[in-house]
Amino acid sequence: MIKKSLGIISVLTLLWMIYGMFTTLVLRKTSKRLVKKLNTDGIALTFDDGPNEIYTIQLLDLLKRYDAKATFFVVGEKVDRHPEIVKRIHQEGHAIGIHHYQHLSSWKLTPKQLEEQLVQTDKAIFRATGEHPTLYRPPWGFCNLFTLQKAKNLDIIIWSHIFGDWKIHNCKRKLLEGLRQVPADGSIVLLHDDGANPGADDEAPAFMLQQLEKYLEESSQQNISFVKIEGRMLP
Repeated sequence: MIKKSLGIISVLTLLWMIYGMFTTLVLRKTSKRLVKKLNTDGIALTFDDGPNEIYTIQLLDLLKRYDAKATFFVVGEKVDRHPEIVKRIHQEGHAIGIHHYQHLSSWKLTPKQLEEQLVQTDKAIFRATGEHPTLYRPPWGFCNLFTLQKAKNLDIIIWSHIFGDWKIHNCKRKLLEGLRQVPADGSIVLLHDDGANPGADDEAPAFMLQQLEKYLEESSQQNISFVKIEGRMLP
């Protein structure tokens, strides 16, 4: 009986790994649907997990000061809590994409649940902005066997540069230098404007913003452009 139970557990674990982890690795290596870099000059700053009633507003003020455009991958339930922030993101010329309705891994979602996460977030963004999003970034970049099918009408955006800015010590120790090394050739940078998720530091976005301000100031002296992600830029 114990051997049979262990065998069933082993099979289920293997199936789960194929459904999520293995599929994610294969898609990142082989699928042209997962965009890691843009066909354009400049740098695409992208921000996940918002909107946040404190940090997203501070971020928008900072971007406006330096005339920098960005792309925000938003969590649907937070959009419904703070539609005015998402409306401001839209009005100030930034791009907005889907980051699930709750911050849930696709590895844990059935095909139907994944579809619901996308549909609910699309509706939340439309209510706030009057436009449907065309961009999608799954939380943690995790896909499952049905991601390409369920997101067939969306451009799936991953990243070329990630710095672990959800942890305060990473923001202090390596974020600024990492940003300085990003080439302005269509690179996609992943940052976070909310730190409420498991494993993240709640106040990490405050430290991210400190380093981002220094970086934007330096970049303004070098004429580096910061672009939002648009369909015409996709490979």
